[in-house]
Amino acid sequence: MVKHIVTFQLTGTPEERLQVATKFKEALLALPKVIEPLQSIEVGINENPAETWDVVLTAILPTMADVAVYANHPAHVAAAALLAGHKANRACVDYEF
Repeated sequence: MVKHIVTFQLTGTPEERLQVATKFKEALLALPKVIEPLQSIEVGINENPAETWDVVLTAILPTMADVAVYANHPAHVAAAALLAGHKANRACVDYEF
């Protein structure tokens, strides 16, 4: 099994960042129904104003190859496109457990 953990910093006012993060979260939470190897996904929007990262997701997939299937699936690509023009930084860790 693989945990795919990604965090994002967004641009804009706090209100704009929250709006983008909320739409992104909704799109991601719909993915397990359409991407077969995606076993689960959890998405959190930062509530701590002292921190600078806005969104984190944790996805569970069977293999590293399935991470690529997930990443390239049209529904995931469409969800990621919601961040276009709003993404300042992205960090990712994938590990087997």
